[in-house]
Amino acid sequence: MAEVKIQAESRTEFGKGAARRIRRDSKVPAVLYGHGTDPVHITLPGHDTMLALKTANALLLIEVSGAESLLALPKQVQRDPIRGTIEHVDLVIVKRGEKVEVDIAIHLEGEAISGTLVVLENASILVEAEATHIPDGVTVSIEGLEAGTAIHASDLKLPAGTTLAVEPDTLIVNITAGTTAAELEADLASAPGADNVTVSATTVAAVAE
Repeated sequence: MAEVKIQAESRTEFGKGAARRIRRDSKVPAVLYGHGTDPVHITLPGHDTMLALKTANALLLIEVSGAESLLALPKQVQRDPIRGTIEHVDLVIVKRGEKVEVDIAIHLEGEAISGTLVVLENASILVEAEATHIPDGVTVSIEGLEAGTAIHASDLKLPAGTTLAVEPDTLIVNITAGTTAAELEADLASAPGADNVTVSATTVAAVAE
């Protein structure tokens, strides 16, 4: 994973009022911590930070005037619930060659056989990897798999240098038999208030698909 260089500014004002002023200037208040150092309060450029954090586990090279550049990973990102803008960022300091635990995404590819239901039990998996070599995710092929197939963490093909940080029997993907139109119709018929429900064949077929 490539490093994203971000020019930061030291921050000496704190509190809600100071944070609002920073955001009005299209910047983001943030804090750096880790490796036994005192927390470092900084201000990040809003647009550059937003672009960098579109990538999961983005590795940031934080440059602060008059201070040593620091490598960091986003630990917590607070966003405005309405506008989605970044409100605050917690960054954890990492070192080159250091191993860290991070969640990476599970990507499914291919299609199971017709009539099955594919359930992604875990959309991400906790792994241990070098801070400078965090994989973007792991791909799982479900091509041609039949009902009754289960894929566990131990079945994942992780990149070299990356290891599991969860139990090997953690369920990732579960493939079951899909509900048929007849089964769906029977379930609806036995449901409370079914006497007042009319289901067309078209509706049943659409839901069953």
